[in-house]
Amino acid sequence: MKAHIAVLGAGAWGTTVAKVIADKGNDVIVWAHETETAEEINREHSNSRFLPDIKLPETLRASTEIAEAAGGAEYLILASPSLYLLDTVQKILTIPSIREGETAIAVIAKGFLPGAKGPRLILETLEDYLPGFYRNSLVYIAGPSHAEEVSRGKVTGLIAASENAKNSFRFRDLLKSNWLLVFSSLDVRGVQVAAAAKNVIAIAFGILDALKTGSAGGGEEGMFGDGTESLLLAAGLNEIQTLGMAMGATHPETFSSISGVGDLDVTCRSVWGRNRRFGREIIEKNILARFKDLEDLLARIGELGYLPEGAAAAKYVKILAEKYKLRMPISTGIYQILNREIGPREFVGNFFNYNYSAGG
Repeated sequence: MKAHIAVLGAGAWGTTVAKVIADKGNDVIVWAHETETAEEINREHSNSRFLPDIKLPETLRASTEIAEAAGGAEYLILASPSLYLLDTVQKILTIPSIREGETAIAVIAKGFLPGAKGPRLILETLEDYLPGFYRNSLVYIAGPSHAEEVSRGKVTGLIAASENAKNSFRFRDLLKSNWLLVFSSLDVRGVQVAAAAKNVIAIAFGILDALKTGSAGGGEEGMFGDGTESLLLAAGLNEIQTLGMAMGATHPETFSSISGVGDLDVTCRSVWGRNRRFGREIIEKNILARFKDLEDLLARIGELGYLPEGAAAAKYVKILAEKYKLRMPISTGIYQILNREIGPREFVGNFFNYNYSAGG
């Protein structure tokens, strides 16, 4: 008997993960918030809004009823963006198979979540909402990946991190294929921090990229090159690791693996990266001019037409840096830009005047 597999969230990444699993012969149901998206998936076997030009298998279907999608699932993957993740989880708490802990749950959203005492990691927050069966048993899946490539079968690596090794292996086996490599990890906290904080660095990378190419007409292109970008990437990785270790990461090598430097590199350099795009548009389109400050941006982020999760992460990373008394000039600078405190060119000047020692 085939397993009932559900993916909650029909965005690009959720649809792609559902496709990967369905391509292996499994029946998968994806919960879509938009009626038109669900109807298109079921009728046309495509999701042109979020994953254009990709044919979906007939074993993948969609529903706008979350109880229909999640009820009785053996495996459930939470794919809603971090901004909306808690709302999604609250919708499934009364489902019997969730209430009884019969469903194995993984999360593929990236970011931090708000808490009464400040920003928290995703899994520890969800454990406070879900039944006690799920404590130390949730799986977090991340890595250097873009839906646009994974959906086309490009060789990619992911990490399935959990304090429950058995569940990590279960989701690893559910996802892996000849071209999708999935590795297990016990460093749940380190992998989550790396996945969230790298989006902030990618915004900075996009800003630098726009200045490097001279697309904003400021004349800076002669100052910056590939080495400049590598300097920013290395300094950004140092900030991510510093925050990760402060928040309880258990394995320093997490940050030199695909979930650390790998995910950071692809998020910064790929043309598919939404956070890099956002950084570029801060320079090229003055996209922040319509927003009063960061809170206004987050409240109206739908106006961008895409979701750069690094915007919310910048807010939370700043709070965490202050909490742990960490010096994180790149992340702090991006917060100041998004909050309309400084301009992007001032940030770049501040960054290159910062004295990075060999040890960070």
